[in-house]
Amino acid sequence: MNCGVNMAKIRIRLVRSTIGVLPKQRATVRSLGLRKIGSSAEQEASPAILGMVKAVSHLVSVEEVSNS
Repeated sequence: MNCGVNMAKIRIRLVRSTIGVLPKQRATVRSLGLRKIGSSAEQEASPAILGMVKAVSHLVSVEEVSNS
């Protein structure tokens, strides 16, 4: 699926609680690999992942990871 192209990686960090948010948004946070406030996960910057991050942008912070 990746066709040999290296996609950029992003680090996603949960900065706000999921208490009081819609169950769909809570499921999106979990599927990004985040559990507790302050937890982080590295994901490929694919269109699907970027769309998920956009849906919960009020709960997470995002930074690009250098490929070193």
